[in-house]
Amino acid sequence: MTAIADFAAALLLAPLLPGVINRVKAFFAGRRGQSVFQLYYDLRKLLAKGAVYSSASGFVFRLGPVASLAALLAALAVMPAGGHGSLASFDGDIILFAYLLALSRFVTVLAALDTGSSFEGMGASREVFFSALAEPAFFLSLAVLAKKAGAFSFNLIFLSANPVTGTPLLLVLAALFIVFLAENCRIPFDDPNTHLELTMIHEVMVLDHSGPDFALISYGAALKMWLLGAVVVRLALPFGGGTGGAQSPALFLAGIFALAIATGIVESCMARLRLLKVPALLLSASMLAFAAFMVS
Repeated sequence: MTAIADFAAALLLAPLLPGVINRVKAFFAGRRGQSVFQLYYDLRKLLAKGAVYSSASGFVFRLGPVASLAALLAALAVMPAGGHGSLASFDGDIILFAYLLALSRFVTVLAALDTGSSFEGMGASREVFFSALAEPAFFLSLAVLAKKAGAFSFNLIFLSANPVTGTPLLLVLAALFIVFLAENCRIPFDDPNTHLELTMIHEVMVLDHSGPDFALISYGAALKMWLLGAVVVRLALPFGGGTGGAQSPALFLAGIFALAIATGIVESCMARLRLLKVPALLLSASMLAFAAFMVS
């Protein structure tokens, strides 16, 4: 029951993360800002509308949002996104988790290309390029966890004593935080609020989606943020190796929302990087993860 409760909490609370980030950014800008529940309001409004489809798009465009969200829900089932274990656990589930995230991105890119728009094709090209540079850092970070824990399952890694400590822990956390920002299209890699055609990346791929389809995409983006944040939080905080407070869902929630606050602070204190500078930062994340693998 605890795993089911954690799964349900993730589904319910994931839309709060973008709201917390936006509220922190508003605070730094001296504004009141929108409600932290804004995404809930937006989802309700979008679900009540109808969808508009271009005659140039086919079934891939319509299937993209559904398939993307389905892949993220499957990833949530194997990730201990709370204070306890996951719904599904088996040897090698950390590899499946990474590929499910990749599958979600892949179908989103296919849906963008199916529109036949060169503009969305440009965004899809950039998305794939940056993701290809972020994936080595993510896989190397997972390799460090597997090496130290001697297992390829999230439950065995995170429900035992923290497998990574000291310098390797700091290196892996730094690499994962960079991947977290890149995969969620946050500053300094992308700006989710931009409307400049030449700088849009993720947002340009979903411009043709509307109504319930766009609601699924927006919810999926929040859920992906929760999933990647869960990896960082479960590694950074002292879960496992004990009972009671060490398994407290409240500790996990405090960590995941602290990560959202940290993301808002980063976005408030620095500007987006030039596109030519992004590969260097992503490659530095891979080097940090590789260094952690070598010294662990």
